[in-house]
Amino acid sequence: MNNTIKSTLAIGLVVAAAVLTSTAEAEIHSRSKELVVMQARDLPEQAQAPGNSLFLHSDNAGSTYLYVEQQQGARLSVFDVTDPARIKLVLSTPLSGEGAFDFIRPLGNNAELVYFRDGQKEAVLDLRKAKRPVFRVISTLTDLSSAETLGESGLLVTGQPFKYVSAVGRDYQVIDIAASAPTQLATVKDVRHRVTNNETGTTFLLGPNGLTVVRRLSVESDYKVHQMQMQGN
Repeated sequence: MNNTIKSTLAIGLVVAAAVLTSTAEAEIHSRSKELVVMQARDLPEQAQAPGNSLFLHSDNAGSTYLYVEQQQGARLSVFDVTDPARIKLVLSTPLSGEGAFDFIRPLGNNAELVYFRDGQKEAVLDLRKAKRPVFRVISTLTDLSSAETLGESGLLVTGQPFKYVSAVGRDYQVIDIAASAPTQLATVKDVRHRVTNNETGTTFLLGPNGLTVVRRLSVESDYKVHQMQMQGN
């Protein structure tokens, strides 16, 4: 093996080691080996953008997606969070610019109700194609949050105007209590919205600093075993 090849291999090994080290240092692991905190910088670049609202949706193929409102309603980002250890950006698309909005509630199995914070407008996010959702704005004076679904194609609503109530930002501390002494792993500032995937035990926290993910490794492991058993039947 000549010196040029040896040098190239050496440089490659150093770079690979540096990448692995930086990844390991970026994520916060508890001493109990149960909790992992992934901050925005540990996630796909789009997760670093501030957001106002988020929700989870699972499709019929066994995948779970996280939908995040960003840039005061100017952008919608979709992340594949089926495997919390390998969160991937699926879609980041500009929207019509109606302003900041909140995801309110599911409408049937394949749609999500959206409220705009300014103005008398609502929207429906069509999730029949989970990776390519369709955003449809509705001009209405009716509050659809209490709507009853009529199958997958209709709603039954009462004439009640929508009133926006601002979410209160809170600081969250992630604390490991399984170690010999309780240890604070991380503080997540000014969280306005959070959601938890009970199947994998993953909690998603959203605020002005972007997305933070708190993982529970034992729940993830149990879920993977369950999925393998289901596939074997």
